[in-house]
Amino acid sequence: MPSYIKKAKKVVKKKVVKKIKNKGLSQNQRDKLKEHSKHHTTKHMSIMKKMMKGGTSFSKAHSVAQKMVGK
Repeated sequence: MPSYIKKAKKVVKKKVVKKIKNKGLSQNQRDKLKEHSKHHTTKHMSIMKKMMKGGTSFSKAHSVAQKMVGK
């Protein structure tokens, strides 16, 4: 093949995978956290809210917050 003829490059499109992220809390979650906040510190509650916004369940967020902060 002569050098002045170039092969066409194959264009590969990359698929974009979006991560589904729970940006906010549902009304049920907010109500549950409000009741829960009567028994726990602000630091405990802020850790729980941050984790729950990321998609963690209430009970898992609570146990992690308990280990990090305590009550």
